[in-house]
Amino acid sequence: MGRKCQIAIVAVVVFLLGGVVAAYAYDGSQKDKIAEGVTVAGVDLSGMDREQATQALSNQVLAPQRKPVTVKFKKEEFKLPAKELKIRANIGAAIDRAFEESREGSLPTRVFREITGGEVQASIPVNVAYSEKSVNKFVKEVADGVLKEPVDASVAAGPDSLSVVKSENGYKLRDNLLSEQLHTLLDNGRGSRTMVAKVNVTKPAVTTSQVAEQYPTYLTVDRSTFQVKLWKNLELVKTYTVALGAAGYETPTGLYSIQSKQVDPVWTVPNSDWAGDMAGQVVPGGVPENPLKARWLGVNGSVGFHGTSESGSLGSAASHGCIRMGVDDVIDLYDRVDVGTPVYIG
Repeated sequence: MGRKCQIAIVAVVVFLLGGVVAAYAYDGSQKDKIAEGVTVAGVDLSGMDREQATQALSNQVLAPQRKPVTVKFKKEEFKLPAKELKIRANIGAAIDRAFEESREGSLPTRVFREITGGEVQASIPVNVAYSEKSVNKFVKEVADGVLKEPVDASVAAGPDSLSVVKSENGYKLRDNLLSEQLHTLLDNGRGSRTMVAKVNVTKPAVTTSQVAEQYPTYLTVDRSTFQVKLWKNLELVKTYTVALGAAGYETPTGLYSIQSKQVDPVWTVPNSDWAGDMAGQVVPGGVPENPLKARWLGVNGSVGFHGTSESGSLGSAASHGCIRMGVDDVIDLYDRVDVGTPVYIG
């Protein structure tokens, strides 16, 4: 081999060795930087050193988690303070893995990728941890705050009127859905920190359209006009003139019901001064001495509807608390109402 050939070989070797040294030097200069194309939790960390990556992830992952979570429903708001969640994230471990991904491959592969602008294409998640107990407690708080029991339709009675109180739907939180939404938000660390609670609507047992069926018969007693009104399916069908309690023996007010019904009722005379010598006696039904004529519809203890022979007392305060009716009227009413029929006296 000639001298020129030897020199040429040495030159090539020196050149190659220089290239290797340069490659090592270049590669070494990149070891403290994250390779192009590496993302952590969706944050592009290309070209960043550890301090820069830590700051970027803190800003993008942890900073949003330091804000409270708000759940809205109608005009109400429920807040879950961030401090109660005790958010933790494995940012350091994720960055370690980012550097490991950046150093993947052989030296020539890395150098070639780095000098040609190639990318690693690595996507690394960040595991976020938080207090499950706080999440569960918050969901229950929202559930309790949102809960509204349905309200059945009902009837509001006055002395001479009936009006329907409309039914109302209730609400029950879709608690499993809210729990899923909260976990998704907290796991991802991104998204709106305000959400609207989703609910299931609960229906009343008696709707407004059904309420009349619940009150096929109703009686109202107006003490000011001495009238009894008979209602069928909340519609007025008949009005009777009656006598009510005199001063000191006033017919009681309030909501009652028909408790008993009797034909030609027996009269157990009250032990009261007004009963005189008859106090405490039991008078058979249908006899002249019995003032309870024809029919009895008991309302409240010793108070009830009954027929009277004293038709001149009708339209006045004349009884000892009972509701006196004409004989024909009490027979008519008796056949129209059942035990349990509501009676409003006002």
